[in-house]
Amino acid sequence: MKINKLLLCLLSLLVFVSCANDDDYETVQVASAITMSVAELRNSTSVLPPQNISESGKVYVKDHLILINDKKEGIHLIDNTNPANPQKTAFLKVLGSNDMEIKGDYLYVDSYMDLVVFDISNLTEIKEVERLEDVFPYYAPYPVDATYINYNTYPQDQKAIVVGWNIKEERRKIEDNPVYYDVSNAAFSESFSSSETGQGGSLARFKIVNNYLYAVDYSNINVFDISNLNTPQKKESVEAGFDIETIFNRGEYLFLGSMNGLYIYDIKTPAVPSFVSEFRHVTSCDPVVVDGDYAFVTLRGGNFCGAINSSLRVIDISDIMNPVEKSSYTLEEPYGLGVKNDKLYVCDGDAGLKVFDKKDVPSVKLLETYDVEKAYDVIPLANNLIMIGDGILYQYSYLENGLELVSEFEL
Repeated sequence: MKINKLLLCLLSLLVFVSCANDDDYETVQVASAITMSVAELRNSTSVLPPQNISESGKVYVKDHLILINDKKEGIHLIDNTNPANPQKTAFLKVLGSNDMEIKGDYLYVDSYMDLVVFDISNLTEIKEVERLEDVFPYYAPYPVDATYINYNTYPQDQKAIVVGWNIKEERRKIEDNPVYYDVSNAAFSESFSSSETGQGGSLARFKIVNNYLYAVDYSNINVFDISNLNTPQKKESVEAGFDIETIFNRGEYLFLGSMNGLYIYDIKTPAVPSFVSEFRHVTSCDPVVVDGDYAFVTLRGGNFCGAINSSLRVIDISDIMNPVEKSSYTLEEPYGLGVKNDKLYVCDGDAGLKVFDKKDVPSVKLLETYDVEKAYDVIPLANNLIMIGDGILYQYSYLENGLELVSEFEL
């Protein structure tokens, strides 16, 4: 009996210690950096056979060529000679890529902190012809599913960069750990017409106007003289604010969408964009397109975008020095948008592609909603409309009273 009591006491003591210890520990998701040397990055571009897409990014169209960015991985090239039956032709591996622009026979692509130029005059033999190094700020990718970052795994010099994260569950003692950093406090940023150029969507960060390429990052307009298409020259960057997300051109003006507002710059002196005016709004993700005297802005709330609600805003820019909001419409999860004649096309995430009548702008009227999975960005071309969804390329023809699906291409 005494032995049983002794065992019971010992068991109780162990349970007590275990509970006390449990109170001192927590289960967290810790991100360890996946790194690559800068030298390896700069030697990694290659042309590969067609690949399946990992994560749909931005879309760009030049004549019968469609380019779709696979976020941070590269660009899928699609022959769209027959829109009813598009064909993948190649995958251009460019690590760290998010944006692209074409002029003539040259394709400009970002690769983390570099600008890379490709000769695409022969699509069966694409060649890298120039790389401007360290022309963009480098932002580490965001470890969205992690609680902490283990900075012991972070590069200690500028000879390597972070290209991804390995996230594992860990049981750790609750204490201030100098090599663990709270992700909720981290400041990361995703890293961002002439007949010779193509057309990108409203989510683009690159825009070619005549002999200049304008590329926005988190806070700057990066300016490149591309008079010699295969040897762009970096000009001085223009500080443009914070949380810059997109760029749109209309005439002699650049319209920058940011998480805090719409910024307008003139490019009368192309090498030196100059501030004209701004329209401030609640913090949210913010692409913009312009048609005539009006700018159309979608504000996406939720997640890191800040605002709770999402909406479409119509802004009168007839007085370019004094933009004024004229109307607002509730949306679900808006991303890119585009205009053609009297129609406004809005990608509303899982709520589909929405078509508005804007004949009576600043009032707009919802005409139709097309059910698609994760409508992301749209380009209304002269004869057809191209939209990128979650791993799917949609193409529509225009009807008098709507759109007709031409093809639905699995990427």
